[in-house]
Amino acid sequence: MSLISTPQEKAELLETAAVKGRSLWDDALARLLRNRAAVASMIVLGILVVLATIGQLLWVHDYDTIYRDRVWIGPTLENWHLLGTDAQGRDMVARILVGLRVSLMVGVVATIVSLVIGVTWGAIAGFVGGKVDQAMMRVVDILYSLPFIFFVIILMVVFGRNIVLIFVAIGAVEWLTMARIVRGQTLALKGMEFVEAAEAAGVSKTNIISRHIIPNVLGPVVVYVTLMIPVVILAESFLSFLGLGVQEPLTSLGRLISAGAQDMEPAPWTLIGPAVTMMITLFCLNFIGDGLRDAIDPKDR
Repeated sequence: MSLISTPQEKAELLETAAVKGRSLWDDALARLLRNRAAVASMIVLGILVVLATIGQLLWVHDYDTIYRDRVWIGPTLENWHLLGTDAQGRDMVARILVGLRVSLMVGVVATIVSLVIGVTWGAIAGFVGGKVDQAMMRVVDILYSLPFIFFVIILMVVFGRNIVLIFVAIGAVEWLTMARIVRGQTLALKGMEFVEAAEAAGVSKTNIISRHIIPNVLGPVVVYVTLMIPVVILAESFLSFLGLGVQEPLTSLGRLISAGAQDMEPAPWTLIGPAVTMMITLFCLNFIGDGLRDAIDPKDR
């Protein structure tokens, strides 16, 4: 005699079995895909990344080509200046595409730098503990006390104005919060059974950190990374606004916004285009970060 009396009970049992057989990461992915704002943001951000990557190759104008007879032309279909031209007669669409590429690059490169430094620093401090932990976290506190712009200017003076070094300099400043997050997670994991079992088995501290601690703190780290990229992009925009970022003829969204703010009265389109692009990019990144946070947070399961 079957224990399942109705089709409804059979469906419930199958659903329960499916849920039990699904990993935490599969569950997080399913929750993320149910978040419409996050999914829409991923689609829009994917389009922006494609445009930033190959858009300049397909567009009719180069970002550094100067048309002296087309200064401050408003958006028009004539000559394919869809978003107008700037004070030097350069096409705004081409400039925005390059600026978007540079801003996304600085977001990714600087975040990777801060990720490597912050995760390593926080994991070592939290796992080793004691005087080592205190000394390492005092270094973090001291660096926190330094003004951001002061620290970046020092790094740029020492290492030069190379665009890649600017990305690295920003990442070298933004790793502090990452280190604190990873340290807190490491302290919580250090007393768990699987870590104690690894120590009892004679596994070295280096292997415990790399194979057990760091993989188990990736959830909060992934969420923080998606929320950190907009912060890094805004930091680069701030530096470019002050004239400390990328140099002409190369540009970024921050530098375009800075130039557009100066020309806002005679040519408002030079500000509107980069500002809207920046706004859409930051909105997408923040919605994706919020979606990941809600999907990974165990309290919401």
